Amino acid sequence: MSRYPDYLSAGVTPSKLSKAQKSRARREPSGVFSLFQAPQIQQFKEAFQLIDHDKDGWVNESDLKEIFASLGISPSKQMMDELLSARPGTHSRTSSYEESNVERGINFTMFLTMMSERLFEFDTEAELLEAFGSFDENDSGLVRVEEMKKWLGEVGERMDEEEMERVFKGAFTDRQGNFNYREWVKVLRVNDTEESSL
Repeated sequence: MSRYPDYLSAGVTPSKLSKAQKSRARREPSGVFSLFQAPQIQQFKEAFQLIDHDKDGWVNESDLKEIFASLGISPSKQMMDELLSARPGTHSRTSSYEESNVERGINFTMFLTMMSERLFEFDTEAELLEAFGSFDENDSGLVRVEEMKKWLGEVGERMDEEEMERVFKGAFTDRQGNFNYREWVKVLRVNDTEESSL
C-alpha cells in the first residue's frame, strides 16, 4: 500500500479525478510544506509556474512540450512518458500508463514532494560543508579539484571518473581548478539564508 493518497498514485491521472477529489486535493494540507522554509517553497512555486504554461495547476504533456521547445530540445516519446509518469515515492521513473491520449501530469504538491525526495537523499548542509572543509586548509571555501578527485577515486565509496566530472564540471569550478564548495552546497540544498559561518 502506498503512503500517498490514491489521487497521487500512478494509476490515477488528473482527468480521472472526480470534482470532489480535485477539490480535496487542493485543500488538504501536505506535510511536504513543513520540510521547506517559505522562500524555498516560493522558489519551487516559481519554477513550477514557469513549466505550467497553460496555468491550470497541472504540468502535463503540452506544458512539457512548450518548455522543451523554448529550450530548443526535442524530447523523445520515451522521455515524455518517463517525465509524465513520475510520481512521489518512485525514484525509477518507469512508465506505468497505457499508451493512450489520457491526460497525465503532476500538481504543485506532487512536484514539491518529488523535489523533497531528491534533495533529502543528500547529506545535510552542515555535513557537506564539514566534509569539504576538511580539505580546505585556508578556510577559503575552495578546494583543489585534482586533490578531491584523488580522494574520491581512491578512498571510501569510490567514485568513477564520470561521476567526478559531473560534480566538478561547471560553474562552481574556476579556471585555476578550484571548486567553490560553499556555493555548490547552497545551490544543492536550495537554501536562501546566508550562513553565519560564511
